[in-house]
Amino acid sequence: MKCAVVDDSAIQRAAIVKLIEKHSSLTLVAEYRNAIETKNGLLDKEIDLIFLDIEMPILTGFDLLDDLPSKPDIIFVTGQTKYAFRAFDYDAVDYLHKPITEERFNNAVKKALKLHQLTEENQVAEDDEYIFVKSNLRNRKIFLKNLNYIEALGDYVRLVTDEDSFMVLSTLKGFEEQLPKNRFVRIHKSYLVNLEKVDHYNSREINIKGQKLPLSRTKKELFREAVNAFQ
Repeated sequence: MKCAVVDDSAIQRAAIVKLIEKHSSLTLVAEYRNAIETKNGLLDKEIDLIFLDIEMPILTGFDLLDDLPSKPDIIFVTGQTKYAFRAFDYDAVDYLHKPITEERFNNAVKKALKLHQLTEENQVAEDDEYIFVKSNLRNRKIFLKNLNYIEALGDYVRLVTDEDSFMVLSTLKGFEEQLPKNRFVRIHKSYLVNLEKVDHYNSREINIKGQKLPLSRTKKELFREAVNAFQ
């Protein structure tokens, strides 16, 4: 995780920086002396985690978070215990009381790493959905955005992606039930297509990357409805 340290005390910043540099999963990106410096500095830096002092001159750590439109994960660092309850109103990962031991620091970082991992997994699920299919005795990861269409061939189906095509022992119905129905539509007894990949179509066929696929009479209306809803 990419980290920043915000503390008006040079000694305290140095102590946290030393702990960050010892941790294999953390990378120090920036150090800031106050909230104003931090707000300006974050405009052109990508930060995953901030170790944030609460008591600082002019603007507190809470004031800083109130002004940030997009908030990284926060681990509060302070010499006062009275702010603990308020800290968790800001969805803080943890609250470290000075002086900080390495063990306590590592426990807080462990929480942050776990939260970061869950967030990234959810982002992948949203932006790059995928499935695993078994082909030639190995599991292959297929991103849905790269899957053009699936063709039924007897006991097998052929998956055609942006890069290649390959055979899988399965049924078209199995994939139809597995894939998102708002993106993948059955156009024929032998074809399931990704609506994102349709270049153009008419009443008889659909064109995907120069490949003409038959549009059956019974699936025509369903396909049109799906296209209109997708657009």
